[in-house]
Amino acid sequence: MLRPFLAAVAVLTLGACGPMQSTSYLLDAQVSLEAAKVAQADKLAPYEWTAANLYIHKAREEVGYSDYEQAIQYAQTAAKFAAQAREHAIKAARREEPLSAP
Repeated sequence: MLRPFLAAVAVLTLGACGPMQSTSYLLDAQVSLEAAKVAQADKLAPYEWTAANLYIHKAREEVGYSDYEQAIQYAQTAAKFAAQAREHAIKAARREEPLSAP
């Protein structure tokens, strides 16, 4: 008698994990993108910056379709590219020499 009830509770509880997890990963990816933006990755690491933005856009689209597992994968990839963009931008900024006054 108790087993069907517990099974139903387990299904309902696990069903809520997808939206919550995908939201968490999307927030992580967004924070990584903001950090990359601050490092001027849009100018100094355009490939990684563009990839990160495209992946986070696709992750949000998948959330809209309730495909949370795929959304999580895209959000993780977006965060990875955003981190790479930030690193490359920081390295590129260090290589640039300051402009000398005339």
